Amino acid sequence: MSSSERRRSYGYGIAALASVIGFIAIAIAALSGFGRFQASLAVFDEPYVWRILRFTLWQATLSTLISVALAIPVALALARRPHFPGRLWIVRLMAVPLGLPVLIGALGLIGIWGRQGIFNDLLTLAGFGRPLQIYGLQGILLAHVYFNLPLAARLFLAGLERVPQEYFKSAAMLAMPGRAVFRFVEWPVIAPLIAGVAGLIFMLCATSFTLVLILGGGPAATTIEVAIYQALRFDFNPARAVALAGMQIALTGLVLIALAFLPKADDPGTSADTALARPDGAGRLKALADAGIIALFTIALALPLAMIVIKGVDADLVKLLGERIFLRATATSLAIALVAALLSLLVALAFIAATGAVAAAKRPSAVEKGFSATMAAMGSLVLLVPPIVLGTGWFLLLRPFGLTDAAAPLVVAGINALMALPFVLRVLQPAIAVHRARTARLAASLGLSGFARLRIVDWPGLKRPLLTALSFAMALSLGDLGAVALFGGDDLTTLPWLLYSRLGSYRTADANGLALILGAICLILMVAGTRRQAAR
Repeated sequence: MSSSERRRSYGYGIAALASVIGFIAIAIAALSGFGRFQASLAVFDEPYVWRILRFTLWQATLSTLISVALAIPVALALARRPHFPGRLWIVRLMAVPLGLPVLIGALGLIGIWGRQGIFNDLLTLAGFGRPLQIYGLQGILLAHVYFNLPLAARLFLAGLERVPQEYFKSAAMLAMPGRAVFRFVEWPVIAPLIAGVAGLIFMLCATSFTLVLILGGGPAATTIEVAIYQALRFDFNPARAVALAGMQIALTGLVLIALAFLPKADDPGTSADTALARPDGAGRLKALADAGIIALFTIALALPLAMIVIKGVDADLVKLLGERIFLRATATSLAIALVAALLSLLVALAFIAATGAVAAAKRPSAVEKGFSATMAAMGSLVLLVPPIVLGTGWFLLLRPFGLTDAAAPLVVAGINALMALPFVLRVLQPAIAVHRARTARLAASLGLSGFARLRIVDWPGLKRPLLTALSFAMALSLGDLGAVALFGGDDLTTLPWLLYSRLGSYRTADANGLALILGAICLILMVAGTRRQAAR
């Protein structure tokens, strides 16, 4: 890397880092300034605030325990059955809740478990009435488990699939029963993963907003983020919003610190025979038990998705597609998603360029190393301030000047860009590292630089990961309700906000149709981003 390229890369990194830190710092400064410090401290004397904190921690703890406990048998059953028809599609299905907009998943769960859902209909036919109630703590737990159980199962399954086949062959030769195989072979792999998986799920549940907003049962089932939204949107109590935002930042900070200090799982090793049928899976009873676990897991995942399709198709889609408010909401959503994705892509590329320049230096200084470490950590640090907290800060800053409506699209795009940044970095960093290793010396020897290098070398080699990152960042932004929750209204209507508004006004048929349309758009974006990679 030439000195001019290094200086240019440093400049890009400094500008991107300053923009990210500045965007977050302005929101936090606004929270501090507009909350009136003494008034915010007084809020902590309210029992309501501490009840919200207790509920947030309680529901996150329960959601984590249930998700992890159910994920372990699912991962064990799938690991014992490496070959059966449809296994690949089940593993792919496990990724759908991770990319599905949370609002759509909540509607699917309501269609299954709600008062007018399938299970209550079946119980009514059996003469039991409609005893199931999805709103409140039980609904929040059900939704969190639906979204986080597949994540935990995938992480455990990845660890189990790295176990050398020789371990299981040795266990079979020693005639070890299934309980002994679990104790001496499988559990030593699963146990070190539990803390990291549980910490990640706890973080996701503690910062949950949309699911609690939709399925919460009023003040008795409200988390910190929803309480912040209510304090500004309904009560306009800045002091309470600031106090709760500070509590949320402290909570997420503690969780992130705990995650950083968790021990890393050891690699058990690999072998060439990991895809073979496992000897400990033999036997009809074991096969039936594994099949039952996998079938129940698959049905639980697929039913809400099927309900979204069934109820969405049953809605008047032609009428919805012709509504002016729908067309305006779609255009607004796509515009914000595109801007957010491009911003996230530019920041990620600037970070990667600057960290690459530091790595290419023969003797980087302590300042350069700290600069690189800050950018490398920024992908995780943005999780410290959740979208609703950032939105609160910017809302309080813009409101006195009457700029809330005018600046809302840019603020929402900026928040969505930050939330997509960790994913974009994880997609682009390894791809760019491999590309540099293959082409940097050759491009330098040919004298290629600037636009010529971008056109001839970089774009053909990085086109696929760039499009993947762009499409997934757009999909994440399209389905987000948290960032737009404070700003949504007649002047700023996105598809998730329109869906939430229709649901709140009991226009359930329209909400189901919008859910299907929004889900289809997000699915098209995700498939478009991975189509070329899947074809390779």
